[in-house]
Amino acid sequence: MTDKSEPKPKKPWFKKKRIIIPGVLLLIGIGASGGGEKSTKSASDDSSSTQVEASKGAQPESKATIGTQVRDGKFAFEISSVKCGVSKVGSGSFSAKAQGQYCVVTMGVGNIGKEPQTFFGSNQKAFDTLGREFSNDTSADLYDTDSQTWLTEINPGNSLTGKVYFDVPKDAKLDYIELHDSAFSGGVKVYVN
Repeated sequence: MTDKSEPKPKKPWFKKKRIIIPGVLLLIGIGASGGGEKSTKSASDDSSSTQVEASKGAQPESKATIGTQVRDGKFAFEISSVKCGVSKVGSGSFSAKAQGQYCVVTMGVGNIGKEPQTFFGSNQKAFDTLGREFSNDTSADLYDTDSQTWLTEINPGNSLTGKVYFDVPKDAKLDYIELHDSAFSGGVKVYVN
């Protein structure tokens, strides 16, 4: 006697894949985030300064402020001053004039990695107390002959000190600077207010 029961209908392909597709997306996400690596402290670090590391999804217990060494990727940053109210950079025909006012962020940047890394002032961001984001004004960086932050390759163990300019409205009050070792890094905040 033969079994004349009806064959089971085939499941649509997307129902078979509902476990595989999220798994593949999860692996891609982990790979794109760098696997959650954290930078480690090097022997040449100044032990007298406070350090805060950038980590994705975790907030540091204390806020980093001016004079605090912070890390993002291959760079250690330390902002030494923030001066707003500057209207012009450079002199004569070799100058840039602010649309509002320049806020000048003086900082040290050190390469804590094992390979050369290029520092771009344009990767840095400023935020005011209203939550507005401001980009770096690279033309002002170029007209400041003392600034080394426009586009500089830093070898491992070396550092530079320079200025990063932000053109903000005259009534803006900066809250924090977000520092990045690259355009794709998570960044780390330094509160200046």
